[in-house]
Amino acid sequence: MNNLLRAFRTPTPLQPIRSRFAAEAGVQWLIKRDDLIHPQVSGNKWRKLKYNLMHAQKCGLGTLVTFGGAFSNHLHATAAAGQLFGFKTVGIVRGERPELLSPTLQFAESCGMRLVFWPRGAYRHKERSGLFGQIEARYVPFHLIPEGGSNEWAVRGCAEIMEEIAMPFDCLTCAVGTGGTLAGLIAGAAGRGSILGFSALKGGEFLTAGVQDLLAKYYVSEGANPVVHDNWHLETGYHFGGYARHTPELRAFMHGFERENGFLIEQVYTAKMLAGTEDLMRKGFFARGATVVSLHTGGLQGRDPQVTPAE
Repeated sequence: MNNLLRAFRTPTPLQPIRSRFAAEAGVQWLIKRDDLIHPQVSGNKWRKLKYNLMHAQKCGLGTLVTFGGAFSNHLHATAAAGQLFGFKTVGIVRGERPELLSPTLQFAESCGMRLVFWPRGAYRHKERSGLFGQIEARYVPFHLIPEGGSNEWAVRGCAEIMEEIAMPFDCLTCAVGTGGTLAGLIAGAAGRGSILGFSALKGGEFLTAGVQDLLAKYYVSEGANPVVHDNWHLETGYHFGGYARHTPELRAFMHGFERENGFLIEQVYTAKMLAGTEDLMRKGFFARGATVVSLHTGGLQGRDPQVTPAE
């Protein structure tokens, strides 16, 4: 496995963001380009999977079982990583099987992932629906990875991001889906600077408790006493309509950002976080002279080219 790890580009670079609003606010704004880690297993998906894969290999668990929707970055990355590292993969997909699979699911199948479709109602209550019993009956031995990949091993992998940021900063911003990346950044920062997470989900206030739970499990897994961190906050006002939704305002932001900075972002996570970060700069949230680092979490396989065509 160690030889294959060389295919993953870490540490990833920090680069300045060109933004009129950052300049007017007197803020130095940089982005950590985790989208450059790997073509198929990029961003926080690799950070989350890395130690899950190592654990599965160490325990002799040759099958990875996980969950997601039809356009899931996590299913896409797990399928690719499984093929690369020699694991069988099973994806439990929310909803009935359509006549035509999404590009994400087509890619997953091309990597050898077995797709199992589960009705939405039962999927929503999968812990009580008998799904886990069926998985155990068919795929033993296996390593179960939660939806979105967020568990204690994911937190460990995301904590390593902070080791790669050697320069001083005042605030680090990231997108939040299931909370694993945010929990890892909080743990890795160990009180350094402030961490601001932007929920990609409408009504994402519940994620605060999820992040705290992930942190507690992480410290237990590390054999350490739980630490309560007070240098982080979850921002829920920049979801732009909810998960996988977007607005004309967000599309306009993406078009201008990509044209000005010369690299792509996607509309589900990173664009919302960047738009929210810039809006807070306009509102004077960050002190003049502050340094803000934003995390590009990859996921470009889910980028909708109709949102902002590449020029």
